[in-house]
Amino acid sequence: MTASIARVLVVAGSDCSGGAGIQADIKTATALGAYAMTAITAVTVQDTTGVHSFHPVPPNIIAGQIDVVLSDMGADAIKTGMLVSAEAVEALSRALKPHASIPLVVDTVMIAKGGAALLDEAGILAMRKLLFPIAALVTPNAPEAARLTGLAVETPEDLVRAGQHLIGAGVRAVLIKGGHLAGDAVTDVLVDQSGTHMFRTRRIDGLSAHGTGCTLAMAIATGLAQGLSLISSIERARDYVQNAIRAGFKLGSGSSLLNHLHAIAPYKGGQ
Repeated sequence: MTASIARVLVVAGSDCSGGAGIQADIKTATALGAYAMTAITAVTVQDTTGVHSFHPVPPNIIAGQIDVVLSDMGADAIKTGMLVSAEAVEALSRALKPHASIPLVVDTVMIAKGGAALLDEAGILAMRKLLFPIAALVTPNAPEAARLTGLAVETPEDLVRAGQHLIGAGVRAVLIKGGHLAGDAVTDVLVDQSGTHMFRTRRIDGLSAHGTGCTLAMAIATGLAQGLSLISSIERARDYVQNAIRAGFKLGSGSSLLNHLHAIAPYKGGQ
């Protein structure tokens, strides 16, 4: 039976502040008209100022969540976020083997916005070895791309070089996000087997939003689940994130929050 709604399975950490991680991913899928399912990898103690600590979910429980959801409900795309450890990556890889036809988007979550380490070196190596070769798309930001390649990533040209390096290392497609770079424009670079595609938007001044990377990767995965091409998925996802930043707000003392539901009118019960 064909599903009546696009299904996206998210394998990521829980953010109790609601701005990133599983919570941001569910809101993103909902806003874009898809159904989100989850496999939680860690419970974080987190607010708008950063990640203060986290508790990993045992790898067998991560795998169990994936197994039961995919066996019962299926998925049209899978997106990963915070993966915690090499053991968690290995459990994820084993759980995904029977589902190789489902597009996988790997968001390379390594360091939180506040600087907390979210994946150790062994976990990064496992991610590169086990997930990068099977991913439809990998989405590092500039600092993550620098760590993955050993290259300086400080200009749009550096984004291209880092992307080409990762393609040469066996990645099928990589979107390197340039939000950390200086300048009035935000440039993201997609490198795949067909070449290089650059996406530019004017930077929104004065806002440092929490959860943009999670949200962008989830929006791309949602597009793929709905049958959009990779480039169309990226274009729609970037527009969605830009609008969510513009409509964002502050609730704490740290970063602003995205308004994931900016395009959904408030419910007026009974009217």
